[in-house]
Amino acid sequence: MPYSVPKNIDPNKIFLVNFSELEGRLDPIYYASNFLHRFTQSHSVKLKDVCVSFSSGFGAGKDEQTDEKNGYIQIRPTNINNNGELVFDKNVFVPLQKTVGFVEKRTVLFNNTNSQELVGKTAILLEERELYTSNHITSIVVDETKANAEYIWIILNVYQRNKIFFSLCTNWNNQSGIGLDLLQSLKIPVPPLHIQQQIVGVYNAALSLRKKKLSVSKAKLASIDQYLLDELGITLPEDSYEKTFIVNYKDVDGGRLDPMYNIDYYNKCEERFTAKHELFTLKELSKSIFQGCGQDLTENESNKLLKVKNIQVGNVINYLDIENIKMIPNSKRLENGDIISPFIGEAIRQIKFSVFNQDGKYVWTVDNNTGVIRINSSKAVSYFIAEVLNSSIGKVQIEKLISGGGVPFLGANNVKNIKIPLPPLTKQQEIADHISAIRAEAKRLEQEGEEILQSARLQVEQIILGEKDIEG
Repeated sequence: MPYSVPKNIDPNKIFLVNFSELEGRLDPIYYASNFLHRFTQSHSVKLKDVCVSFSSGFGAGKDEQTDEKNGYIQIRPTNINNNGELVFDKNVFVPLQKTVGFVEKRTVLFNNTNSQELVGKTAILLEERELYTSNHITSIVVDETKANAEYIWIILNVYQRNKIFFSLCTNWNNQSGIGLDLLQSLKIPVPPLHIQQQIVGVYNAALSLRKKKLSVSKAKLASIDQYLLDELGITLPEDSYEKTFIVNYKDVDGGRLDPMYNIDYYNKCEERFTAKHELFTLKELSKSIFQGCGQDLTENESNKLLKVKNIQVGNVINYLDIENIKMIPNSKRLENGDIISPFIGEAIRQIKFSVFNQDGKYVWTVDNNTGVIRINSSKAVSYFIAEVLNSSIGKVQIEKLISGGGVPFLGANNVKNIKIPLPPLTKQQEIADHISAIRAEAKRLEQEGEEILQSARLQVEQIILGEKDIEG
């Protein structure tokens, strides 16, 4: 009688695989996903059967890179977002390569090396651009007489989201990867071309609608700064200044010699703050300003530790990631209405101030890289102050106040000097409520866009698996 796993054991942790089903690998994760085995239709083929070529890019260390003026973007994993779209907000530039060609239009770009969760992120180049790829990217040129390149892009992302590459990849030195041989031999369903084109149409229509909603959302968020400036009667000078300038020693403010602190642009900005309302420093408006404690972690789940990474740049001013947190004992408790922000590290430059507001079930605190501004509610509204700090008014002051040779440092002593144009409490609340409504509407549009895309993904997977026909 064949052995079977007892019913009281979690089948996701312990399961049986017949010896005849082994494919030259003995690692359990490889066999844990049953999603790949559902692709058993007669039109499943190896990826290499519908492709012309597979090639990896080249490595480029810091000493082999250049700048935007003298180089070309090298596509890296950070240029592919979780939706499989190419993004160019964090770019690495490399010089012209005489022996390497640019990426061809309609090339599928597969992220072959990353953390295990991210291996397999895939993009497609749909325009003529002069781009190179790094050695973490495999360029796949599809034979479009056999398969639609955009369909291949979609199916590889379907695999990635369903953790097929998570289960297939090999691991070494804290990195995971899919080798060229494994990628080429990957079985994929390839329905007739007209069905592929319909699938591409369904997915692209959802992407297009999502982009429109995100565009409206982005425009709403972009309007917040100007609304705040108008309400406070402030007009800032143009955001420009000389990279090289001279300051007389007698004019050096506060004994500080760092260039950013002495740029005349910032002084001119502060002069504009008196346009409509009296200025107050954060020290005058706060009960206390302090940094968090050390990181002596505990297993006591009643004490929650918020770190810099938990402060997100979101559509709501108090957007905190409270899912991925640590615990810490005997710490100073946060109070609702506290404004928290990075005080140490590069995250300072993102200018992200969030208002803490949680129920009293746990004791919450922050780490020593994070600062807390406890506002005196009889003088100011926390949400209004946070909005000012996140605005261009706050940015010009924070950029001036940041110190530190290697690691950027803000700290309580610098923060207390930030000046806030302060209307009456009722006006502060009105401004805060109006901005909150804008952020809520922007967030709603983003969520709608994600729901549209998620619905299309589900529809595409069902069509590929033969569980659903093309609609319309």
